[in-house]
Amino acid sequence: MNLRPSGYELERRTFRQYHQDIVSLICAHFGAPSCIAGQLGYSLRELPSGCQSPWQPNARVDRYMPHKITKRIVDQLSPASRDVLVSDRELKGFGVRCRVSGAKHYVLKTRIGGRQRWLTIGRHGSPWTPDTARREALRLLGLRAAGQDPAMDRDRQKGAITIAELGARFLQEHVPQHCKPRTAYEYRRAVQLFIEPALGCHRVSDLLRADVAQFHHDLRDRPYQANRALGVLSKMMNQAEAWGLRLDGSNPVRHVKKYREDKRERYLTKPELQRLGAVLADAETKAVESPFAIAAIGLLVLTGARLTEILTLRWEHVDLENEVLRLPDSKTGAKLIYLNAAATNLLRTMPRMAGNPYVIAGKNPGARLINLQKPWRRIRGKANLADVRIHDLRHSFASVAAGTGMSLPMIGKLLGHSQPVTTARYAHLAADPIRAASNLIGAEIDAAMNSKKGAQTRRAPRSHN
Repeated sequence: MNLRPSGYELERRTFRQYHQDIVSLICAHFGAPSCIAGQLGYSLRELPSGCQSPWQPNARVDRYMPHKITKRIVDQLSPASRDVLVSDRELKGFGVRCRVSGAKHYVLKTRIGGRQRWLTIGRHGSPWTPDTARREALRLLGLRAAGQDPAMDRDRQKGAITIAELGARFLQEHVPQHCKPRTAYEYRRAVQLFIEPALGCHRVSDLLRADVAQFHHDLRDRPYQANRALGVLSKMMNQAEAWGLRLDGSNPVRHVKKYREDKRERYLTKPELQRLGAVLADAETKAVESPFAIAAIGLLVLTGARLTEILTLRWEHVDLENEVLRLPDSKTGAKLIYLNAAATNLLRTMPRMAGNPYVIAGKNPGARLINLQKPWRRIRGKANLADVRIHDLRHSFASVAAGTGMSLPMIGKLLGHSQPVTTARYAHLAADPIRAASNLIGAEIDAAMNSKKGAQTRRAPRSHN
């Protein structure tokens, strides 16, 4: 009987490969009581109207199961009116699917957590062949046996975002709610100027420690900035874990060693403080600088406050009666700055702009002074203090406190440090009064011992005679 009628879609297969699939067909169309499909090496994939078969194919996919999927079988697959799935008998769940479009994909069907999951391994062609796809299927089955979910990893990869997208979300959702304005500015600067240009195209889930190490190495000529950018990247990766974009504990910044930073220790000596005071007094007398800029510098050196704390200070925060500044917010939260007599007198005598809430008023009505750097450069130049930064005035306040014998906890309280380790940088200065006291005691003891020894030496000749 001819099983290859014209117009029918047929598929070639050997009788040995498909002998277990032989079915009996009752087909009135051929006018025969029965026929055996496949006996001549062909099988019907679509039956003519009126034909019936005990083997009913899936409504969407035709399924065939050779002993082992080979390249020849895959190459012979041709598209039909619906997807064709060829399953492998040697490796359960492994197969190749031929789409209506003609695309052929290796797939793996497995059960994970009680749910049936289909995993697409890859499209037929380099690098995916039956052998490489079979090895990948075995690897995925091994992950499932180890308790992992390859399907979930696949879904996570599909939804993976890039470092650039993470940076935008980090700056929009995390930074405004958890960082001070100055910190937010530094974070934005690190993300936009350093992290995004270098790592923006990397997917968050694929970023490796080697990528981070190379990023840090490329900034080696700017060690301070390299370390700051590394810290911001670490926070981004921690937040990615919190958002479920990376596995917990997978931060790739971990173990990337930061560059050594030489801490600046510039303190004004007594002669330098005298020169600075003279220049400030002269500038005020001759009115060559803004009185608010002069007052700002004076408050910085007399209180040890941070620059932003003085520039954003409002009159409502000034309590002259109790000689204290009550800051509602600072780098370390709400803060009290205790005023000494000199600072209190400066605040009492400095000009006050009507309608302006800020102590350090700016040029525009109701605004504060924004930039103190320009007047400071002119003032320090006249005082021959070209290497002194504004922040060094805060260090100088702490050095004077340490030189008078104040303890480190007391200095930390005056500066508003939240961590003792921050104040520890002044430990060697705090030791100076102790060393001076020790020298004084030692000198008294040495003098007493030497004077007694000298007296014995002087009396010895008289006793000998």
